[in-house]
Formats: sequence, structure tokens, C-alpha cells
Amino acid sequence: MPKNPIPNINLPDDLVSKYVNFVRISHTASEFVMDFSLLLPGVTQPEVESRLVMSPTAAKLFLHAMMENLNRYESKFGEITLPGKHSLADDLFKPNPNPDEDNG
Repeated sequence: MPKNPIPNINLPDDLVSKYVNFVRISHTASEFVMDFSLLLPGVTQPEVESRLVMSPTAAKLFLHAMMENLNRYESKFGEITLPGKHSLADDLFKPNPNPDEDNG
């Protein structure tokens, strides 16, 4: 089956890029909702920077596209290693084992 050509997209001059490092994903029978946030130390309720809503079909196509792009990335730059039994947040936000030491 031939692939559909990728359409040209318009990037508006006023488009604002946001850095995010946290996503909350939820779904209903008819849609997936992804809320993207920037999670920083001490923030207990991060603000949603962007919300994407996709059909289940679009979400699965997005997953496949991400997997394909991650494979290309790793082929070029090497394997992306993930933390072991703990999360990246555990590494980023772990408490200082020596609170009396100056960190700066």
C-alpha cells in the first residue's frame, strides 16, 4: 500500500515553542488526551503548557511515528538509556543526602 505524501505544514511566525518534561495521558473510548507540563523541583501542581487530543487511530499512528524516529535517532547518536527501577524524576528531584552542605 503506497504511503500518502506528508503535507507541507505552515509554521506561523508567532509560534511559541515550549519545553516540557512531563505528560499526563488519559483516554475515553473515542479520544486520547495528552497534557504536557514542565515539572520542576518544588512544584506540586505543574501548569499544563499544551493539550493534545487525538483519536485512538491517530494516537497509534503517532506512537509508530515516535518509535520510528527514536530508532533513527539511536542509529545515528546511540542508544537512549533509561533509568533502572526508579524514574527520571527520582534522579532529578532526589533530596540532598547532606542538607548542611552548600550546593552552590
